[in-house]
Amino acid sequence: MNQGPAYLVLDSGECFPGLWHGGQERAGEVVFNTSHSGYEEMATDPSYFQQILVATAPMQGNYGADPSVWESRQLWISGFVCLILQESERECAWQERLNKFGVATMSQLDTRALTLLLREKGTCWGAMVSCEDPKEALSRGHKLIEQAQQGAKDWVYAVSRSEVEDIEGDLPQGPRVAVLDFGCKENSLRELKARCSVLRVFPCRTPAESILAWNPDGVFLSNGPGDPEKVESVAETVAELLGRKFIFGICMGHQILARALGGKTYKLKFGHRGSNHPIKDLLLNQVYVTSQNHGYAVVEDSLPDSVQVTHRNLNDDSVAGIYSQHMNCLGVQFHPESHPGPRDADVLFDFFVKQLK
Repeated sequence: MNQGPAYLVLDSGECFPGLWHGGQERAGEVVFNTSHSGYEEMATDPSYFQQILVATAPMQGNYGADPSVWESRQLWISGFVCLILQESERECAWQERLNKFGVATMSQLDTRALTLLLREKGTCWGAMVSCEDPKEALSRGHKLIEQAQQGAKDWVYAVSRSEVEDIEGDLPQGPRVAVLDFGCKENSLRELKARCSVLRVFPCRTPAESILAWNPDGVFLSNGPGDPEKVESVAETVAELLGRKFIFGICMGHQILARALGGKTYKLKFGHRGSNHPIKDLLLNQVYVTSQNHGYAVVEDSLPDSVQVTHRNLNDDSVAGIYSQHMNCLGVQFHPESHPGPRDADVLFDFFVKQLK
């Protein structure tokens, strides 16, 4: 591998030195994840589109690479940053995968100092540059950031399928579920497949009449990247489906559902990303630990009276789930399909299917 000096440049002016491991120089939102494992699941999660992923766990790549755990068909991250990257004659599979997809990769960077800065200042944009001179890195980095920020704002559309896809379920007598793809993770489809007779995955901008024409028993709104306010036309589509089919949304799907119900969303200071976030579930009367990856949340006071806040993030008391019996819908601000993370919350898929019966 071509190793050498490199810098992670932030739009606020900070410049973190490290060791370059290859890939293309890129810019993106700099976010950190506190999971101790799951680098492949994170990197292949479309919710990380346009983001530089900082792993707080020190060793990365130490258990190799296995496409069977991938959450999509490709790596979506713009960059990968860690303290120590496994790159030896014995094991370098993860590094090879990062290079294959052109992901900018750095190690030997002070990830603790970087994480503390992001917690203090909030999520910011950054760029990864391979060079020796910090002044040159700042100049090149800021140009990359400026170019990246001029791109399209609807990141959901950028990662969504472009064509309808049918998936046969494992239960012939199970329900038919329409999946609106905002950047859907494979394990969400696996969880649904195990409980349904057939799934039909629709591109994100599919009109409501096309979804209803398939006559599904329920609708699943997937996870996805970016700002829900910038996602074009989808909230209006979901609003047309409300009350006609039971709707279950996770992560971006939860945020879009809240907006379709008349609610608002806001940007969290540094987001929730990790596999150790505790949730209080008032709907099922449980407390469980969840996997999370999002930078936005729902404004509680903006929700109509017919919508209950049923889930709370116990770290900061933010809205982590909503339910409306009147409008026949449920949304959760975490990943019940896990990957990476604990499987405590997969009971919500059972709850969803039960409503369809």
